[in-house]
Amino acid sequence: MHADEAETDEALVGRLVAAEFPAWAGLPVRLVGSAGTSNVMYRLGPDLVVRLPRRAGSAADVEREHHWLPRLAAALPVAIPVPVARGGPGEGYPYAWSVFRWLDGTTPTPGRPLAEPVLFAWDVAGFLAALREVDPAGAPAAYRGEPLAERDGSTRAVIARLRGAVDAGAATAVWDAALRAPAWQGSAVWLHGDLQPGNVLVDRGRLSAVIDFECMGVGDPAVDLIAAWYLMDAPARAAFRAALGRAADDAMWARGRGWALTIALNELSYYRGTNPVMADTARLVIDRLTAEDSPARRPV
Repeated sequence: MHADEAETDEALVGRLVAAEFPAWAGLPVRLVGSAGTSNVMYRLGPDLVVRLPRRAGSAADVEREHHWLPRLAAALPVAIPVPVARGGPGEGYPYAWSVFRWLDGTTPTPGRPLAEPVLFAWDVAGFLAALREVDPAGAPAAYRGEPLAERDGSTRAVIARLRGAVDAGAATAVWDAALRAPAWQGSAVWLHGDLQPGNVLVDRGRLSAVIDFECMGVGDPAVDLIAAWYLMDAPARAAFRAALGRAADDAMWARGRGWALTIALNELSYYRGTNPVMADTARLVIDRLTAEDSPARRPV
């Protein structure tokens, strides 16, 4: 998926675990199927999962995750990953890595309605409300959360690169509307930063866990509104916005649309030849965003 990606397999994970955590040596190791782009996961026995960064940039986040995830977990209404051990480079693998408790649930299929879409939307809204209330003192800046204007040049460039693959005019209209929205004037708050299908777990149609906090930190909470287009169809989006209330006013919603667009465009550009799941999800998001602005198309 990436030219500089570290190679891993089940045998390597077994050796890493045996070398650092002898009590877990001999537990079965099984690759967890995922379209994830930053880390690869291997289930370790029935109750644990080993998470190995694919690249140096993701490895730099291991220390931050070990510091902040236990603190966030205590304040949130659904389960999140809490690290139980940290490993180091070895056996030819160059990065720090983590062991987490296994969280049950399934990732939703992009574009396929959930069993309880409105209840799921309320669940996500409740998660975000709780996350925004966590004390931000000492928290790092999120990877996303800066003013959208700082991404203007790169976003227009990727729209140009994707001309023919996407409706460039419609995408530009969504982006222009987002840039016209008033900027965030409040204090920076905690955000997840990447609420996509691969980063949430559901059980019987309800949100059961939020995973992969690699982009976490403080910033403009509009970033987390990408969940509306990555995880929800039109009726669920309406329920999600209603549940958020004043936390999703017109300006916040417009910036959320802008964030969803710029993230999806960049994912489509980068992954369309290497990760079909990510690319197809990005196309779905772009279609949902542009359909909302076109009276000739029905929102999806």
